[in-house]
Amino acid sequence: MKLKARRRGGLSVVRDLREVRAAVGPEDTERFETDVFAGFVLARCAAGLSDNMIRSDVSHLEQVRTWFGKPLWDMLPADADSYFGTVLRPVLIPTRLARAQALKTYFEFLELRHKIEIHNLTGRVAPPGRPVRTRRDHSDPILHSRATDPPNPSRGTRSTELSTNPRINSPQIH
Repeated sequence: MKLKARRRGGLSVVRDLREVRAAVGPEDTERFETDVFAGFVLARCAAGLSDNMIRSDVSHLEQVRTWFGKPLWDMLPADADSYFGTVLRPVLIPTRLARAQALKTYFEFLELRHKIEIHNLTGRVAPPGRPVRTRRDHSDPILHSRATDPPNPSRGTRSTELSTNPRINSPQIH
């Protein structure tokens, strides 16, 4: 135990909560996963999404969860690569995009609302990041691992384009 000084001059006892936590069993993990999923549905409803959109997201997430066989917060980018690159290869592009978007939204929800609980449950600091990123041009989802994606110098960024374009950088005289 540690003693911590209060502003008014008194001391209070502070203890490490990790000592108090009980071991988590599979039933606890299953209950927590159900609660998180219900919270996701309620959050989507509170955001004003239609019932059909929420039903679609739930369906996509349940299909990914069924394939994965364990809670989605355990999914790593390599798992998402395997799922989208192998299992969903024959599926139509709009379906792949919808599934990728549902998974991305779910991971954002986990990061915002349940990062600490997942850390307490699993011992990991946070969900493994967003394993899926989608393009805006409605083509195939891009699956990536931040550690394995090399930068692509041939695809200049907007800032390098601006700095190399003489019409933009030259002073204009009126």
